[in-house]
Amino acid sequence: MTPQRLERIEHTLSLRQPDLTVLTDEVHKDRNLSAIVRSCDAFAVPVAHCVWLGEQYRVRRNHSAGSGNWVDIHTHPDIGTAIQTLQQQGFRVCAAHFSERARDYRDYDFTQPTALLLGSEKTGVSAQAAALADEHLVIPMHGMVQSFNVSVAAALLLSEAQRQRQQAGMFNQRRIADDDYQRLKLEWCQPQVARICQRLQLPYPPLRDDGELADPQGFSALVNQRDAETV
Repeated sequence: MTPQRLERIEHTLSLRQPDLTVLTDEVHKDRNLSAIVRSCDAFAVPVAHCVWLGEQYRVRRNHSAGSGNWVDIHTHPDIGTAIQTLQQQGFRVCAAHFSERARDYRDYDFTQPTALLLGSEKTGVSAQAAALADEHLVIPMHGMVQSFNVSVAAALLLSEAQRQRQQAGMFNQRRIADDDYQRLKLEWCQPQVARICQRLQLPYPPLRDDGELADPQGFSALVNQRDAETV
């Protein structure tokens, strides 16, 4: 772990916006999912939510540039459950959806807790999701086509969210919770250690200020003990 790498990790974590997220409703093309996750990382979104048709949410590395390593992915069994869960957590769910009550996305206040809802490539936001959403937002277009690619729409919406939040000073101090900061710092600084802990159901070990394990010998002994217990 070089000092420059550690500084970048700590700086990136300090900018994460825990009250800004994205929810995809059966976006089925993995290249679009990967591009959305990449935008989440770029615009300081720590968690992306998805309702996924298949068994596993897939992020293609050639499209995401490894962003799946920096953004947590939470899956939900259906869109109704996903929206209600986010609303219970205090998010306003804003669907990228054209309707009579839709408004220009630039007129929405993105400094409040916001979950951007993006629909599938072919049919867009479902009727159920549109009915449950708190807001409908549109991106004005002046050409012959009626909508952007879903990943492009995500980037445009998140860019506006970033602009508003920067103006409001929301990037001037760390906003992510201490527990999440420490958890993510270990997962980013020591990904192999994190995987071992997850596999063996061990608590994450403390780190030194330089990002290395505070007690590597003690951690190795604990891993060996747990491995012996599971044989």
